[in-house]
Amino acid sequence: MAKKTLRDVDLAGKRVLMRVDFNVPMAKDGSGTITDDTRIVAALPSIKYVLEQGASLVLMSHLGRPKGKGYEAEFSLKPVADALAKQLGRPVAFAPDCLAADDIVKAMKPGDVTLLENTRFYKAEDGKVKKDDDKKGIHLTEEEFQAKKAELKEKRAAMAKKLASYGDVYCNDAFGTAHRAHASTAVVADYLRPAVSGFLLEKEIKFLGDAVENPVRPFVAILGGAKVSDKLKVIKNLLGKVDTLIVGGGMAYTFLKAKGQKVGASLCEDDQLAYAKEMLEAAAAKGIKFLLPVDNVVANKFPAEKDASDVTLKVTEGDIEDGWMGLDIGPKTIALFSDAIKAAKTVVWNGPMGCFEFAPLAKGTFGVCDAVATVKANGGLSIIGGGDSVSAVKKSGRAAEMSHISTGGGASLEYLEGKVLPGVAALDDK
Repeated sequence: MAKKTLRDVDLAGKRVLMRVDFNVPMAKDGSGTITDDTRIVAALPSIKYVLEQGASLVLMSHLGRPKGKGYEAEFSLKPVADALAKQLGRPVAFAPDCLAADDIVKAMKPGDVTLLENTRFYKAEDGKVKKDDDKKGIHLTEEEFQAKKAELKEKRAAMAKKLASYGDVYCNDAFGTAHRAHASTAVVADYLRPAVSGFLLEKEIKFLGDAVENPVRPFVAILGGAKVSDKLKVIKNLLGKVDTLIVGGGMAYTFLKAKGQKVGASLCEDDQLAYAKEMLEAAAAKGIKFLLPVDNVVANKFPAEKDASDVTLKVTEGDIEDGWMGLDIGPKTIALFSDAIKAAKTVVWNGPMGCFEFAPLAKGTFGVCDAVATVKANGGLSIIGGGDSVSAVKKSGRAAEMSHISTGGGASLEYLEGKVLPGVAALDDK
């Protein structure tokens, strides 16, 4: 469903409240140094457009995972405000409390920019409550749990209403959090209209939506990462859409075991074997190619050193011996996967093929990177679906050769599952 964007609203003289994803990585030395400003740069087209239209702009974001009990210095957005000011070449005011910014906001004039402090300093942002938490010694009765849920829901609504009071127009340009029904991502739209998409969110939805719902064929999906359980619904949804499904990474060993292959000490979810077998059978019934590793790089233990110098590595075809674990796909698998990828016109990739953080175990993931890079060059569409896949592509040096690199790991996964994203659903339809 098409959503209105910033282009569909007269912004002149208005104050725009925009949710962005400034959850950027910071140096661990406490200096506040931003180590990767990709997410800030990604938001600039929407930010600059608003200012060019003669509006003022109030930005809100989260950073990291604070406890929701107030200010925590390591999660402050103040360094981000300074970095954004440098990018824009103009001052960016900073509101040290996202729910106490009235004076700063009221003083704003067209062209002014204010960044609110971390929305997750307030528990009401997500409004979540756990019924049982052994670490914190929390064990609620059902009645207590429901009462707490209702209380936090009310607080979330109040927070959203307060945030909404800062703007005349709401814009969501944070795809990375669009799968969360938080006060600043979805609930705020209940109190502020019009509610529109920014250009980054628009781009994400277009690329992922078109790829999954209206792909140019052949359509190949590549899934990797550690666990089948993380991608159960993704696999099920894609099996109704793709021509070829490639599965690598740790999750492949559950499928290989389901086929009767020995996987040694490799990561394997025995409780998912029945599901894996079901998916393999479903693919066969639909005539979908389901490609799994035919050889693996195995180790006698998981490496502790970055160069994996402390382990013995070898390539194994077929069964993996007891005591050995698969940590990357082998050369024959790289060739098998690459042939399928290079023949595709649409490729969606989420999840590495192995432990690419270790140089000797990166060949599989980088081999897939090389293959995916050819798709765009050959007139096709290649989409990298967030998370570790993005890190791998950047590390490979081939990011510029991809059609689209998603800014949202969890959001892109849920989109691939076929879920409705609350942060998108809350926006005005065209």
